[in-house]
Amino acid sequence: MTLSFTVNGRAVSLDPTPDRPLLTALRENLGLKSARFGCGAESCGACTVLVDGVPRFACTLPVSDIDGRDIATAEGLETPEGDHPLLEAMLAHQAAQCGYCLPGILMRARAYLDAGGRADRAAIAEALDANLCRCGAHPRILDAVMDAARRMGTAA
Repeated sequence: MTLSFTVNGRAVSLDPTPDRPLLTALRENLGLKSARFGCGAESCGACTVLVDGVPRFACTLPVSDIDGRDIATAEGLETPEGDHPLLEAMLAHQAAQCGYCLPGILMRARAYLDAGGRADRAAIAEALDANLCRCGAHPRILDAVMDAARRMGTAA
């Protein structure tokens, strides 16, 4: 079975085992290492990617479910045209400590901002609730997402 889909705007095709997790295909077949294996049970969010703009846990999502879909990973936030405002804000606020969780948080935050999310600390915290950071960088992460909302003009 050949699957065709896009990853960060690039068309790809794979011949995976149907029950293979998307995370494994991204990391092993496509060399995209930002999404990370954490718990393997949808509890930490380290593997979060966007599927058609919706945050999904790549550790449990069968790759067979993504045929024809659009996948976005944290690698897609950095492009030759320039960095996404979210990435710029994360760097400006030094919003990572160990960084293990950050790619998943970035993708969930991107979904929030792409949906018109505002620079509202409580709303951002709620939007990011499915992702764990054990380093204690949450205050800086929330500040960075609020800054990105302002940069993107959704600060209302």
